Amino acid sequence: MEKKLGKIEEVRFGLGGYQGAMLGLHVTLGDGGWGVGDSRANWDSEQIKWSENSKWTEEDRDGWYSEIMRYVSKLLKDAKVDSVDKLKGKPVEVTFDGNTLKEWRILTEVL
Repeated sequence: MEKKLGKIEEVRFGLGGYQGAMLGLHVTLGDGGWGVGDSRANWDSEQIKWSENSKWTEEDRDGWYSEIMRYVSKLLKDAKVDSVDKLKGKPVEVTFDGNTLKEWRILTEVL
């Protein structure tokens, strides 16, 4: 495992991810010399409709949306800001396993 320090370079809440059909938080982390993207998102209910062939239910989607909002709430608290756009520029610690992003967090101890 390798840890790198950086910042939130880009952040937005909206559609993105797979085929632009996932609603949630999309961030780019880095320091100018490296960068990685991460999303907390799930199928947008206006674009992807449930059907009998789906391997998930609308209740599952409600749970996923709840998890996303709780994640955003914690990020805002940790960064001491009141909106997603204000996360840009906040310092982060990013953990990689080889080239794979494992996790990241706001560096609360320096805010």
